Amino acid sequence: MRKIYLASDSIARKKLFRILGVKFRILPSRISEQSNLLSLSYPGLAKKNALAKAKVAAAKVKNGVIVAADTIVVQGRKIYGKPKSLKDARRMLKKLSSGKQDIYTGLAVIDKDNNRLKVECEKTRIYMDKLGDKEVSQYFSRVSPLDKAGSFDIQGKGAFFIRRIEGCFYNVVGLPLRRLYLMFKEMDIKVFSFILYLAPCALFLVLSGCTTEYNLATKQEETYYYSYTTEKEVLMGQAVANEVEKQLRLASDPLVQHRVEAIGRKIAAVCDRKDIDYTFRVLEDDEVNAFSLPGGWIYVNKGLVDKVANDDELAGVLGHEVGHIVARHSIKKLQAEQAFSILRLLSMAAPQAGDAAAAADIAYLQIMLGYSREDELLADQLGTRYAKLAGYNPRAMVSFLTKLQEINRHKPLQPRSYFKTHPYVPDRIRVVKQELGEGMGFNDYINIQQLPHQEGEMPNQ
Repeated sequence: MRKIYLASDSIARKKLFRILGVKFRILPSRISEQSNLLSLSYPGLAKKNALAKAKVAAAKVKNGVIVAADTIVVQGRKIYGKPKSLKDARRMLKKLSSGKQDIYTGLAVIDKDNNRLKVECEKTRIYMDKLGDKEVSQYFSRVSPLDKAGSFDIQGKGAFFIRRIEGCFYNVVGLPLRRLYLMFKEMDIKVFSFILYLAPCALFLVLSGCTTEYNLATKQEETYYYSYTTEKEVLMGQAVANEVEKQLRLASDPLVQHRVEAIGRKIAAVCDRKDIDYTFRVLEDDEVNAFSLPGGWIYVNKGLVDKVANDDELAGVLGHEVGHIVARHSIKKLQAEQAFSILRLLSMAAPQAGDAAAAADIAYLQIMLGYSREDELLADQLGTRYAKLAGYNPRAMVSFLTKLQEINRHKPLQPRSYFKTHPYVPDRIRVVKQELGEGMGFNDYINIQQLPHQEGEMPNQ
């Protein structure tokens, strides 16, 4: 493997390199960046700065490939770089939002092993919404502008201000990836060849290392790897759903499907997350089970539908699964597995990916192994709340859980049992009652003290 050096401390550029799976070392190149045109054009200025960075870095190593970049923002005839202070950043962002701007990124690649050099430039035009003082202040309270050319980040919350762009999106992030790949190709540097087929999907699904978002379900700021936008989560959920429906048969009774869909739509209409479309499907399986996938896919076995006494109980079950999606429990579970399944899923973009089905199946199995105790209890709380808001009797969740608990006492645990993926029934009943404002009785207290295996349930997995 060729040694790759990135002559930049840019957080965004480092993230893009990591996303591509390229092993590299940071070799900071601190130069005095030229900001006066003199006899240069805008592309010429960006290329000159990038080349200067690459040469300084190249002087520090004996071999390898050095990549350097320099980005400038131009509006009218004025060149903007990184702001020197918050006051400067505020002035800069307000000015840039008043009209179109052009982003120029110079790229310089030095191949010391073969004594080759190539320098090019990428241009992207941006149209922003005009920002006021309040909007700029709110943005700066969430994002530090001091390390960003132009004082904003298009890959983060700065995207809210972008009306449209003309040109390469990644150029605005800080590294025009297609341009860099073409330069490598022309220089016969094959370091990217093994991930070329993966890059488009990977970059779409994992644009940055991590992000902090406010979760409406947990009422907390939570950190997610790979900056899951709604579109990315839905795309991943669709991939797993496709595999589910290859392995499991959908129920043939249209009336059962219609019943579940009708109740599910009412639950989705009152839940805390309305930025996705929810899909409710019934599987031809006698096991009493239900599960959800990222992005809004919810599956209910016909065996469960047959066991519920009425629509109120079914609404509680569907509310529970919607609660998992609202709280993004599947995403957090896959994330806890160090994103292994997610990275495998990305390989589904590869034309030669013979293990695409296995990748989605791994993610499905990890979800089916169950959530944490805290996740299950939160989903019960949310499900009870959503059932009530949708006009159903929320206490039916207690009767449903009690019924399943009794069935479980006399029946061996099955491979895809509802109790394998939804343990702690006494605790769940307690949470439902608390959500309804009911007190905990003596029997509830005694049941909670019992260990799961004393109830015929599986121990923690």
